[in-house]
Amino acid sequence: MAQGKRPLVNIISIANQKGGVGKTTTSINLCASLAAYKKRVLLIDLDPQGNATMGSGINKQSCVLSMYHVLTGKNLVPEVVLAAKAGNYKVLPANRDLVAAEVELLKEIGRESRLKLALEDVQEEYDYIIIDCPPTLNMLTVNALVASDGVIIPMQCEYFSLEGLADLNNTIKQIAKLINPKLHIQGILRTMYDPRSSLTSAVTAQLRKYFGNRVYRVSIPRNVRLAEAPSHGLPALIYDRNSKGSMAYLALAGEILRLEKTSQTSDLTKAE
Repeated sequence: MAQGKRPLVNIISIANQKGGVGKTTTSINLCASLAAYKKRVLLIDLDPQGNATMGSGINKQSCVLSMYHVLTGKNLVPEVVLAAKAGNYKVLPANRDLVAAEVELLKEIGRESRLKLALEDVQEEYDYIIIDCPPTLNMLTVNALVASDGVIIPMQCEYFSLEGLADLNNTIKQIAKLINPKLHIQGILRTMYDPRSSLTSAVTAQLRKYFGNRVYRVSIPRNVRLAEAPSHGLPALIYDRNSKGSMAYLALAGEILRLEKTSQTSDLTKAE
């Protein structure tokens, strides 16, 4: 890296084709935790349900402009971006209009790269861009994966989750091969973690066998405060900073930053 040149933004998709695994919770709380480390963060809500938008304290129904307008080329990112209610990060909101965007994109040339192109002009404004993907492999998810450097996969320690993980892994490999060669699994995040369960230990062992150090050391516990926070439009870090959920996501952000620093140091050493 040339001296004085700041590193490029890190674009990360939070994805899993299985719903109910803590994907949106991870997106919101990772953004707030990275912001607590003084990073400039943008959260992109790419799910028509708009849960990441609402969980960031933004009323999705009152959003005149949303991700629909970005993906269809009607508006630029700076015209649509909003500040989260708390947590010091920015949000590109979503609502049911996003369903129409997916339909419209199917008729467009280069439809899988719309998000990537839209983000090119704002990359220097952020250190991290976190994308909350819908729980299906549709054109919205493909747009997220094409725009991303890495994917964080939140998953519960259940055997059915392993099957879904294999499917998602194949999809990521296909997109990396055909469209986005830099795309990779950045990490596997164990959510709703119960260390007392023998199944949890067995699934963790399987994950470490196949994914090695890409399984984050940090796991996210089942936590009441973590579950309550979205209904108040707040990240857990703001709702209850001392809760186990808040502390876990702060630790996750710290682990991600350490791994990135190690990777950059390794790249510099190789370059020399």
